[in-house]
Amino acid sequence: MTTTPQTSQTSQENHVTGATIWLTGLPSAGKTTIAYELAGRLRDEGHRVEILDGDEIREFLSAGLGFTREDRHTNVQRIGFVAELLASHGVKVLVPVIAPYADSREAVRKRHQAEGTAFVEVHVATPVDVCSVRDVKGLYAKQAAGEISGLTGVDDPYEAPEAPDLRIESQNQTVQESAAQLHALLTERGLL
Repeated sequence: MTTTPQTSQTSQENHVTGATIWLTGLPSAGKTTIAYELAGRLRDEGHRVEILDGDEIREFLSAGLGFTREDRHTNVQRIGFVAELLASHGVKVLVPVIAPYADSREAVRKRHQAEGTAFVEVHVATPVDVCSVRDVKGLYAKQAAGEISGLTGVDDPYEAPEAPDLRIESQNQTVQESAAQLHALLTERGLL
């Protein structure tokens, strides 16, 4: 009788550390751009990576939610739940989501802590005047024209993190430098 040797996982697969990397900041701050830059680098290094983009989540997971404080909180908690679930299974989860309220972000952090899952909060601290010039989605122009209201950081509150794990001033460096700064932090924390 012949036995088949069991296939063994590589040491990298045996020691995969997941983490949620939450990039918060104003609209057009550069959150998503930095997330995609970092994701490419992490994938090149062999990491399992997912990006939970705020716009996609709004369309699929949080369809029907508005932009009231309660709906924004619900949206952030849903994203936080999915992020923690993925991260607990060894995925590096990049979350470029505004998440304007400190208590909502703190609730997500506490969920991660309770589950023993790494959580890194990154504040992409681009000033509103720079964001309004970038205006990737035309939101600032629509708000200025009176076509929309409730724009985070303009006529709706944004509670900037007081003590994020990392603060990136994207207006002072390239996307690659911002992603490298975040990569260095993850390395320092033993998450890569």
